[in-house]
Amino acid sequence: MRLDKFLANLKLGSRKDVKKLIKSGLIKVNNELIKKDDYKLKPSDIVSYNNQVLEYKEYVYYLLNKPAGFVSATVDNLYPTVVSLIDDYHDLFPVGRLDVDTTGLLLITNDGEFSHRLTSPKYHVDKKYYVEFSGTYHNDIPEIFKNRIQIDDYLTLPAKYEYISDSSCYVTICEGKFHQVKLMMKSVGLTVTKLERVSFAFLELDNTLECGSYRELTKDEVMKLKNISKELEGDLND
Repeated sequence: MRLDKFLANLKLGSRKDVKKLIKSGLIKVNNELIKKDDYKLKPSDIVSYNNQVLEYKEYVYYLLNKPAGFVSATVDNLYPTVVSLIDDYHDLFPVGRLDVDTTGLLLITNDGEFSHRLTSPKYHVDKKYYVEFSGTYHNDIPEIFKNRIQIDDYLTLPAKYEYISDSSCYVTICEGKFHQVKLMMKSVGLTVTKLERVSFAFLELDNTLECGSYRELTKDEVMKLKNISKELEGDLND
């Protein structure tokens, strides 16, 4: 990669701006002053700006505690987007979606294959939600969820309903159809008043992570997520 492109990707300025930075003598490669903007970087090169090492990552992975009022998209004309909450130079997008009024755990990345494997219905990655609702709870609801629910022309996969109280529960699904949890609840006479995703696969929403805040996934978490999708793919091929 050219040095000027590398610096521009790190949001140190436009291509014109970073050319000026390079000529100003503030950029070093492997501790050697470089003043050529078309200098070709090797993967092992260490680049520093004003004696601060710059790190470039091709792919990034974040866990966001999504607030209400933000849409799961990269661009929207009506609402602010979830990616606008993250200060990053990569072309980010959400892994799947949460409704604008739904809160909780949402993964953000720029890795398309990673996102596809975690959201494709055929891989059946579990997503757990905390739900508050109005309406009359009845004891056969957990069995109804387990035995699948017809929503318009779609039959859901088996889901798990965990009773908390007569007005709250946990629902775990392995799909991500539009408004799925809300529609499943509606089918048994319940209206969702609060919906929060509390886990995605093995990842759980950290109570110390304030609404609207995010953290980078650890390397172990990323590898485990990738391995989960590979294991599920292996099961499908058996």
